[in-house]
Amino acid sequence: MTAALTSMTFPHAAPPAPGEFIDLAPGVKWIRMPLPFALDHINLWLIEEPATADDPRDGWTVVDTGFGVEATRALWEQHFAQTMGGKPLKRIIVTHYHPDHLGNAQWLAERFATSAGPIVPEMSLLELVAAQAVAVGTGGYARDALASFFRSHGLTEEQIDITANRGNTYTFGVPTRPVTCQRIVPGDSVTLGGRVWSAIVGYGHTPEHLSFYCEELRVLISGDMLLPKISTNVNVWPIYALSDPVSEYVNSLQAFKYCEPDTLVLPSHGLPFRGIQPRVEALETHHEARMNDLYTAVADGAKTAAELIPTLFRRQLDNHQLFFAIAEAVAHVNHGWHVGRLTRTVGADGRIRFALAG
Repeated sequence: MTAALTSMTFPHAAPPAPGEFIDLAPGVKWIRMPLPFALDHINLWLIEEPATADDPRDGWTVVDTGFGVEATRALWEQHFAQTMGGKPLKRIIVTHYHPDHLGNAQWLAERFATSAGPIVPEMSLLELVAAQAVAVGTGGYARDALASFFRSHGLTEEQIDITANRGNTYTFGVPTRPVTCQRIVPGDSVTLGGRVWSAIVGYGHTPEHLSFYCEELRVLISGDMLLPKISTNVNVWPIYALSDPVSEYVNSLQAFKYCEPDTLVLPSHGLPFRGIQPRVEALETHHEARMNDLYTAVADGAKTAAELIPTLFRRQLDNHQLFFAIAEAVAHVNHGWHVGRLTRTVGADGRIRFALAG
């Protein structure tokens, strides 16, 4: 590994302006869409598709689709005419089910429908199933299940009202959803823009997140699994309440170490970067440090996950951030319990508390 690759480098100092693009690699363009949150943007990727025997049209593949609101769709219309040069969208790839990634998939599928019907988005089946369950609010994603889960981990009734009881906000960002998909299985090879890309699975953030690596181009579309400045949200929800997504996430990162050292990483948030190995190592260190902070915080007595949120998040959180912060706090205490560093007890008040083992 050269000295230049022992740290992260950023080939582009700034993102493309709204409605504009940046060429990143042969046939790969970077566009950016706004988000109505503190994390105010998502990066999307357009890949030029040559004509084939099955489809004689030149066109485009898009990887992820943006938040499903009119502001995003207005920008998409600009890209259809300018960035895409009026050529059709032929394929839609989705890394995972979150609204900023899946939000416009069905709209785009219908917008570029042919005589054969809408485009069928390509994604993990587990991600499509999760999208449908969250949108409808069934099973472990039901509002009462969330309220009970948050209550057991120490949120107050007021906090539950502004998180679990705030209504189904998922459908705001994903107003329509695909009812079917072309399933991509982890480990599959998919051909995008005439080149082979490997589908790399990631766990801990969503049920079966997919990233895509092209060895020929030395490009990795990492989705939310590998971000340049922040660690992705690692979470526990009622449907897998006793799981250890911290281990799942860190273990998933190991696959990226097999990418070439000079790989250009295309993250969903932040700027594209090189230096995949040091970034993976930094994320491993980050989660280890958070766990050590957590162990120190419970040294004087058992605490709920909610009581440990200030230890893990040292800033003021809005309601949207609190919703994900409690899920991430549970992920970290569950990890400590799974590796034997913490005990887990349920008190007479129904609250789950964690303390140092031994």
